[in-house]
Amino acid sequence: MARTTRAAAAIALLGALLSTPVTQAAPPAGATTEQLDRGLISVRTADGNFLSWRLLTGDPDSPAFAVYRDGTRLTEVTGATSFLDQDAPATASYTVHPVVNGVESRAAAGAQSLAFPMASSMDVPLQIPPGGTTPSGENYTYNANDASVGDLDGDGQYELVLKWEPSNAKDNSQAGYTGHTYLDAYKLNGTRLWRIDLGRNIRSGAHYTQFQVFDYDGDGRAEVAMKTADGTRSGTGQVIGNAGADHRNSSGYILAGPEFLSVFRGTDGAVLATADYVPPRGNVASWGDNYGNRADRFLAGTAYVDGSRPSIIMARGYYTRSVIAAWDFRNGQLTRRWTFDSNSSTNGAAWTGKGNHQLSVADVDADGRDEIMYGSMAIDDNGHGLWQNNTHHGDAYHVGDFIPSRAGLEVFKPSEWTSEPTHWMGDARTGQIIWSAPACGCDNGRAVAADVWAGHPGAEAWSSSVSGLRSGTNGNQVSARKPGSTNFVIWWDGDAQRELLDGTHIDKYGTGGDTRLLTGSGVASNNGSKATPALSADILGDWREEVVWRTTDNRALRIYSTTDGTGISRPSLMQDRQYRVAVAWQNTAYNQPPHPSFAIG
Repeated sequence: MARTTRAAAAIALLGALLSTPVTQAAPPAGATTEQLDRGLISVRTADGNFLSWRLLTGDPDSPAFAVYRDGTRLTEVTGATSFLDQDAPATASYTVHPVVNGVESRAAAGAQSLAFPMASSMDVPLQIPPGGTTPSGENYTYNANDASVGDLDGDGQYELVLKWEPSNAKDNSQAGYTGHTYLDAYKLNGTRLWRIDLGRNIRSGAHYTQFQVFDYDGDGRAEVAMKTADGTRSGTGQVIGNAGADHRNSSGYILAGPEFLSVFRGTDGAVLATADYVPPRGNVASWGDNYGNRADRFLAGTAYVDGSRPSIIMARGYYTRSVIAAWDFRNGQLTRRWTFDSNSSTNGAAWTGKGNHQLSVADVDADGRDEIMYGSMAIDDNGHGLWQNNTHHGDAYHVGDFIPSRAGLEVFKPSEWTSEPTHWMGDARTGQIIWSAPACGCDNGRAVAADVWAGHPGAEAWSSSVSGLRSGTNGNQVSARKPGSTNFVIWWDGDAQRELLDGTHIDKYGTGGDTRLLTGSGVASNNGSKATPALSADILGDWREEVVWRTTDNRALRIYSTTDGTGISRPSLMQDRQYRVAVAWQNTAYNQPPHPSFAIG
């Protein structure tokens, strides 16, 4: 559909929204401790400025908002959190004010609008780290890689935390030196708050540095947590461990030396606390090989394991032994809450080899506390094994309410094991397989579960090695044609179905062919064939999701936001706990899209 046609449709729909009551979706099942402002944005279109802002969980069921342009009241919007200001100047500035029982609240207005000046996008300028040369004489440069968000300074607005990867970053299975990994923090206007240099004793690649951005101590400002080592330098110049140590062997692997977990302050990148990483690598060969491939597989997440405050989740291993540790950061101290070890006497061989290239976090037993979903097993909020279902490692992972007609959440994953079900849908509380596809004798590397087609109730599921689009409810084929992408999904065009996010474009699924909705301009995706964005999440505006790509020259992160109207009014997805922590773990290993705890449809 052409941009002008979509803009005209948006005008018509928004006009209808102003005069027609819209039923607000049910509030999210879980709450977060994050305090956000309205996230108001003004996106320039051919027809004027498209405004979009957050509905918050504390708002009334039938909210109204007064919209101001340059201090002058324009209109009052009911039943929606978006508005098209036709023929408005590009330089206009906006605020929105909640109206409750006819009374306008200036105090809750929040900041002025953030402007998207070009083709539904805005740029966050970046500062590229200088390249370098490895001990073997290889030159390298830097690419902007995975990103996350957090309110680093407590003003109710998100900042971006970005990982810089050197051009010689390696998979664990590949020998060779790598350059340093850097993490930067940026405000959305491009102001860099700090840079952390992880140093030469942290190898660069998808499986080494999983960083978490979250407010762990409850002071209203997010911290950044990650694995560190000798020579890691903070945003304020502090050095962790021995600055002169070099633990790299001649193959570029780091199989000796201390390993740490560090928490950094979000405002300036200073080290707040450091502890020994759990578990230590110990005997490298005990993880499944003697050169460090399996010993250095790390995952990370954030979980409300006590039901009220977030904990840091750090993990090592998934092909054989898996160890998951939950840490609390309170009052400036790191304290380990519990450790799950698949090798412990209470677990045994049945819990070996269950992990994926990523994890998920969800309250799957509805007790108010989060579980750690770790591939073909789940760890309860107390660190004990909740279930394992006798399947093994896979490359993709989805946890959500994929079958709204049944109680609870589901988990969907493909398998790398050629003798096991090619993919399966299971009960997230028990691990019991609801339906599966028979073994194909192949490594089924990609799979997605999401509601992408309005012609079928609930979510659909598909994978690389199984034909057709399948019902999430029973696995039956509902369309002979699979979506053209088996990577990310995104809520973009305003209906309850998700769209396909692949590489640098967004498509709408159709049984006769996918329809292109957006093609990113001058941008690039990350992580090879995974073709993932730097980040995709509901970080601004209403409940629809933004997509963040790096520009091809790595000089900016380009944020795209939809200008389509919507008949759905609901609180920001970031106020659903499962979705919010999913955004935190999105950068972990093989990135996966975030799923909320509920079905929008």
